[in-house]
Amino acid sequence: MDIQFFGAAKMVTGSNYLITTKKNKILIDCGMFQGNDEKDRMNYLDFAYDIEDIDYLILTHAHIDHSGRIPKLVKDGFKGKILCTKPTFELCEIMLLDSAKIQEQDAQWENKKRVRAGRKLIEPLYTIKDAEDSLRYFQPYFYDQRIILNDEITIRFKDAGHILGSSIVEIWIEGENNGHKTKIVFSGDLGISGRPIIRNPEYIEEADYLILESTYGDTNHVAFKDSTEELIDIINRTALRGGTVIIPSFAVGRTQELIYELNNYYEYNTDIEEYMKVPIYIDSPMAVNATEVFQRNSSSFDEEAKDLVLKGDNPFIFSNLRYIKTQEESMLLNKSNYPKVIISSSGMATAGRVRHHLKHNLWNQDNSLVFVGYQAEGTLGRILLDGAEKVKLLGEEIDVQLEIYNLEGFSGHADQKTLIDWIDNFKVKPKKIFLVHGEEGPANALGDIIKEKFGIETIIPNIMDKFNIKGDSIELKKGMVVEPALLQQDIENELENAYNQMAALIEKTEITYKDKIDDKNYDQLKNKIIELQHSLMDLNILFSK
Repeated sequence: MDIQFFGAAKMVTGSNYLITTKKNKILIDCGMFQGNDEKDRMNYLDFAYDIEDIDYLILTHAHIDHSGRIPKLVKDGFKGKILCTKPTFELCEIMLLDSAKIQEQDAQWENKKRVRAGRKLIEPLYTIKDAEDSLRYFQPYFYDQRIILNDEITIRFKDAGHILGSSIVEIWIEGENNGHKTKIVFSGDLGISGRPIIRNPEYIEEADYLILESTYGDTNHVAFKDSTEELIDIINRTALRGGTVIIPSFAVGRTQELIYELNNYYEYNTDIEEYMKVPIYIDSPMAVNATEVFQRNSSSFDEEAKDLVLKGDNPFIFSNLRYIKTQEESMLLNKSNYPKVIISSSGMATAGRVRHHLKHNLWNQDNSLVFVGYQAEGTLGRILLDGAEKVKLLGEEIDVQLEIYNLEGFSGHADQKTLIDWIDNFKVKPKKIFLVHGEEGPANALGDIIKEKFGIETIIPNIMDKFNIKGDSIELKKGMVVEPALLQQDIENELENAYNQMAALIEKTEITYKDKIDDKNYDQLKNKIIELQHSLMDLNILFSK
């Protein structure tokens, strides 16, 4: 049996793993790479395996970094079955169509610039039709059902406690270990016990091999209750000075948790007068639709949330909560100057309406910006958290003057303590643990503690690493393999970026050179241009060899 890692290896996005057995090829997740431009380009590369040979895709949950390339997979030839939980399927119906809409809009925007520059037009990663086609291959199941795929493979979904429908995947493979059954467990994204709405992550009794997330492998979160209290305090202090609180939030999972906690505060706090209830706006069409999915799947809630529903209290509705659906309503929020809270996607501020709200609010020191989830390297969220004084947003350079907070207690990912506790509850510990879905530092830190506490060897794979598992032995068969066509495509992309940057510079110079070039900076600019000319000559020589 082989396991190969095609994403979320020493990074937190692009989850995609391939299991090859004697009779079957099974994918676990098919997520989108997110972050900087380099990672975004990885989404457009051809899949590094024969798609038509894949029999099954098992999806741990609906987040785009786990599901976002499924329409591309189907578009490129996948004809197998996609297995997931019922809530995951219902959320994917929303999220994949929304992602496709973004892909089409991004391609349209880019092509407008390319037409003006006389450049070759691009196609979207996939279209709305591609996303609709992909949904036909989904087969939803419930937690705890044993699903016999064939005479070789059986799987079961267990609750991962991360978002609605999120799963730990147990896979039993017949005859892979000297004729005996082998059990592989994929943790998916594990949540944290005691969170609202979602049930606690389930413990697994045994596994031969474990593929474990490590997003916060070097961190222990502050208590969720403490972060909730701090959020309320930030809202009240910002409102008193007449400001707006902007919360970039993942549309699925985090937004619903925030609504639930704010409902508890405003509905059941008898000390709050009606006039003190700050307006809360949910400005994300996808979050609105996802919240409706949550309401349809209340049977998956934890006991506290179920009790509220049974008592007739809808935790997603309260007096000062407003759901924004139209673009016109969204734009009006930035034209009003009364205190308010705007919760809007995307959670890492890489796309969506939140970028417009940031453009209109970053410069005002009366406002506050609150991050409530992981911010990947290269994202606008991480750049702001790292202390940028200015950022470019929607074609404008914006001063960053507002107060910025990072409330890690809201994270939906298990921290180091939770991960160690989860492993500790295995009655039969795994022989080896692969650490994925984490940057190298957190993965190394978690691996050291696992080795020290349990004596279990951990493996931190690179992208494209392929491991052959035979009995108790694991052999790295193949590391990073880069096809010449991929190298050529990457170089072409970089050249095109350079061309666009040069065109933008020429356009800028034509407009502003009279104001920008004087005797003080002439030599500096001239020297840089001479250096650029020599670099271009060096490139010409390299390409001519």
